[in-house]
Amino acid sequence: MKIRKSVLAAALVVLVSNAAYAARTDLVLGIPLEPPNLDPTAGAAAAIDEVLYANVFEGLTRIGARGEVLPALAESWTVSDDGKVYTFKLRTSVKYHDGTDFNADDVKFSLDRARADNSTNAQKGLFAAIDTVEVVDSATVKVTLKNPQGSFLYNMGWGDAVIVAPESAETNKDNPVGTGPFKFGSWAKGSSITLVKADSYWGDPVALDKVEFRIIPDAAAAVPALLSGDVQALPNFQLGDALPQVQSDPRFKVVIGSTEGETVLATNNKKPPFDNLKVRQAIAHAIDRKAIIDGASGGYGVPIGSHFSPANAAYVDLTGTYPYDPAKAKALLAEAGFPDGFKTTLKLPPVGYARDGGQIIASELRDIGIDAEIIPVEWADWLKQVFTEKDYDLSIVSHTEPNDIDIYARKDYYFNYDNPAFHKVIEELNLTSDEAKRTELYGQAQKILADDAVNGFLFELPKIGIWDAKVEGLWENAPIQATDLTKVKWVD
Repeated sequence: MKIRKSVLAAALVVLVSNAAYAARTDLVLGIPLEPPNLDPTAGAAAAIDEVLYANVFEGLTRIGARGEVLPALAESWTVSDDGKVYTFKLRTSVKYHDGTDFNADDVKFSLDRARADNSTNAQKGLFAAIDTVEVVDSATVKVTLKNPQGSFLYNMGWGDAVIVAPESAETNKDNPVGTGPFKFGSWAKGSSITLVKADSYWGDPVALDKVEFRIIPDAAAAVPALLSGDVQALPNFQLGDALPQVQSDPRFKVVIGSTEGETVLATNNKKPPFDNLKVRQAIAHAIDRKAIIDGASGGYGVPIGSHFSPANAAYVDLTGTYPYDPAKAKALLAEAGFPDGFKTTLKLPPVGYARDGGQIIASELRDIGIDAEIIPVEWADWLKQVFTEKDYDLSIVSHTEPNDIDIYARKDYYFNYDNPAFHKVIEELNLTSDEAKRTELYGQAQKILADDAVNGFLFELPKIGIWDAKVEGLWENAPIQATDLTKVKWVD
């Protein structure tokens, strides 16, 4: 039998193409926000962890895809009978990406640095329960707490608790050096961040040799990049009206999952008139969650009535505490001394859910007499003005840190909320390890926040993931603000 040369050539092309595809080890992911820096221990922006958590930096523990606590740099641990002493057995033969050795001294350095008086850690409260950190030997660390803390191992899995080396800690913002399966490659500011495989990694090697996080601020640019193949994954992107176009394309997999992102109308509780409970209650009654969810999350957000994820077993549905009722809102404003309403400002960071949701909320507030001037701000300005300096009236943001209801007990937190009853519940929660009791206390904490209308509780931010159908291993849900690439690979 004679086979034409053109057929052989075509077959060869197919074989070569398939072989090349099977060997693919690069990935370009689109992210909407650029991190302000690359050090998870020195910034509150979720975008830092989204790029670096579990990829470049690791902690004693880590949070898994289902929200479970897993061993990381600590291979095991024991807890004293009184729940106050944690003894961590560390992995040996672990090196940082610059070749320096990881050991117990680094753990002590990192934890002491995070809890120091001059600490710039955005989640310093995670370490408040620590009394002492002792180096037993090069592979053993003993952490003694001031009191038992049921969430301690979970807290050590946050991005803010990753372990850093004293040799590189001060330069991690621009040149991150960790112990993870990827090492820092380059940062083209305003454009992309590149990670490359760390060949000396202590654990299971990753399948990808190179990963580029490309900064794409809006869906109008993200969709064409995805359709053209320039970008192969959008792990957490709000595409709005463009989502159906991608969903109907068999080249892509669309996964709608959950996050820990409580999206709130953040309120400065000590700034008049928001220090008046009736004003905050009026705002709560003015909010039509369905309209906001439809307009700001493509209809995929889950309504919330307090600061707690519906995916958590301890969640209490409190969305009925202040139902949408503009007439009731106006009456409350009048009772508070504002029958004609008042003027205020609404500072919005550059994310779709905030900018889109802000327009809707401003309209709803206007309906009850509150004239909210919208002030768009860049992310760095939001972190400085709103989060750090508390220079704001209202804002919209999604808090994507895991299980973070305790932020309302922090005296200097930007909500400026202070309720002794809430503090007492959180203090008891920190001392409790029994899960049934913890669930009860979580319920009490949620109800206090809902009753106090601390913020306008809007919705749980959905995780809308879109990626090439031949990519597997990306997380469906986001129990922590991370794009974990440790199990990601291309498949036939």
